[in-house]
Amino acid sequence: MPATPSGPATTGPADPRPEPPPPPTGTGYRAVFSVPEFRSVFAAHLLSSLGVVLCEIALSVLVYRLTGSPLLSALTFALGLLPYVVGGTLLSAVADRYPARRVLVVCDLLCAACAAAMLVPGTPVAVLLALRCATAAIAPVFAGTRAGTLGDVLGDGDLFVLGRSLIRIVNQGAQLVGFAAGGLLLAAVAPGAVLAITAATFLASALLLRLGTHSRPARSTTRGALLGASLTGTRHLLSDRRIRSLLLLTWLPPTFVVIPEALLVPYADSLGAGPAAAGLLMCAMPIGAITAETLAGTYLGPRARTRLTFPLGLFCVLPSLGFATRPSLGWAVALLVLTGTGIAYNFGVDRWFVAAVPDALLGQAMTVMQAGRMTIMGLGMGAAGAAAEFAPLRVVMPAGGVVGAAAVGWVVLEVRRNAARADEGGPV
Repeated sequence: MPATPSGPATTGPADPRPEPPPPPTGTGYRAVFSVPEFRSVFAAHLLSSLGVVLCEIALSVLVYRLTGSPLLSALTFALGLLPYVVGGTLLSAVADRYPARRVLVVCDLLCAACAAAMLVPGTPVAVLLALRCATAAIAPVFAGTRAGTLGDVLGDGDLFVLGRSLIRIVNQGAQLVGFAAGGLLLAAVAPGAVLAITAATFLASALLLRLGTHSRPARSTTRGALLGASLTGTRHLLSDRRIRSLLLLTWLPPTFVVIPEALLVPYADSLGAGPAAAGLLMCAMPIGAITAETLAGTYLGPRARTRLTFPLGLFCVLPSLGFATRPSLGWAVALLVLTGTGIAYNFGVDRWFVAAVPDALLGQAMTVMQAGRMTIMGLGMGAAGAAAEFAPLRVVMPAGGVVGAAAVGWVVLEVRRNAARADEGGPV
């Protein structure tokens, strides 16, 4: 994938991009952690990720205790995905219009304020859910700005790719640790105490980012209405066939991967297994993802990881075909672990994407990428649940693999065609 950026030159920042960081020591993940600024970004992300998971669990329990409604309790999780499209579309220009450190710190402070507001006694359920929506709308702006910051901290080469990998490992690990820790905490203290811990994690993340990262100028000097700038930038990204195809490559595999994941509780019930079995099934995919990311980042070089992009992107949707045989609990866990290993396809996509996007739009592009992924995953989960109302699980779960293989195969061909056009100097 060529590294020549496309897009209007008028959106570039007035100040030159900061000089790349000094050459790191070591190789692989060790080289990434040798960069002091990244250590601060990593620690802050670890804290805020745990905070998000704890907030989801505590708020879900709190809403259920207040209402006794399973629907409203489950809605607290759904509201963690659906507002992504709002923040990712209408606020995406924030990531490039303002200095990155300021955006990150303000996002953390706003999330801390939302968590603290949930602690107020007598807060109506509607307000609790609105506060959950607010934190979810902030999330893609924070994620996109942080991804753009990694380009400044680590450069746009292999260190950037490895840094993004570590962020994904934290995301997967936070699910495992956060749900376990949240369950233990809620067994000992009230949901309000867990929400207070959530607010504290966001405040600690803000402090780490404020003290541990450098101040850099905004990427873009474009002014005017924020909404207009966000929509214009998003349209520019989606109108570029090369960028659009890479966005689809980041969105489609997770969309179909979550179909079996969304149905694990009823699947465990169909096996006659209890809640512990359902929990084991839910842990399987993150375990596979963390293992694959760690092994690929540690033992494979940049070229080998890039070559695995297309095969792994296609492979991750295929294990769900095994659910057509109604596998036992052990085999189901194995299928889900295999599914999780496919996440390593993101190594190559990250490298190609940062090379294709104009620097002045990198933060916004990362915001759109994250918002699109989470939104379409939420839609995939909803579609899986709706389909399971009318068809048996042994049909719905593998059907996701069949449709997913066709969709991912198509987008792989599209990425290849756009890469060939770019190499030949044609329009993309």
